Formats: sequence, C-alpha cells, structure tokens
Amino acid sequence: MKQQLEQRLKELKTEFESGQKALVDLENRQADLRNTLMRISGAIQVLEEELTKESDPELDDIGQFEVIPEPEPINE
Repeated sequence: MKQQLEQRLKELKTEFESGQKALVDLENRQADLRNTLMRISGAIQVLEEELTKESDPELDDIGQFEVIPEPEPINE
C-alpha cells in the first residue's frame, strides 16, 4: 500500500510540475499576444488619423482642426 501511495505521489508531482510549465508558457504567450494587439491598435489609430487628414484637409498634423486666429481690431 505504501509503495502505491509513493508512486501516486510521484505521478502527481510530475503532473504538477508539467502544469506549472504549461502555465508559464501560456502566460508568456498571453503577454506576447497583448503586445501584438497593442501594436496593431497603434497601427489602426495611425491609419485612421491619416485617412481623416486626407478626407478633411483642414485638419492639422494631430487630427484636430487648425485654429485660425481672429484678426486684431484696428484702433483709429
């Protein structure tokens, strides 16, 4: 009976170690995927801003309308 328990303990420890390695791999893949999605999101934003500038030439380089200064009143 003791030998069976020791064998089962050994199997469980092996499974546990394997599970820990798999978890680390998944966490690394998750981080890589998150970084990839951030880069894609940034690229989408840049392209959308470029398309907005092309469709409305009054927009400045940061995608906002240019402020046209009001003329100063003439004092006579």
